[in-house]
Amino acid sequence: MDIKVLGTGCPKCKTLEKLTRDAVEELGIDANITKVEDIMDIMQYNVAKTPALVVDGKVLIKGTLPSYDALKKMLS
Repeated sequence: MDIKVLGTGCPKCKTLEKLTRDAVEELGIDANITKVEDIMDIMQYNVAKTPALVVDGKVLIKGTLPSYDALKKMLS
């Protein structure tokens, strides 16, 4: 699974990255997680508001921070 956390470094973006890493570890998912901070790279996903989460090329979250349980459900 390829997971990208899109965000320029704001507190919500950092929180989404941490929650994503925790959820992947808890669920035992084999995933490559990268943090994308470059605004031009973020815009390629048609994301205007961060944080955003991209899983296998599909944008699942934009502009909001989901609960930990909701995030685990999305990833499983």
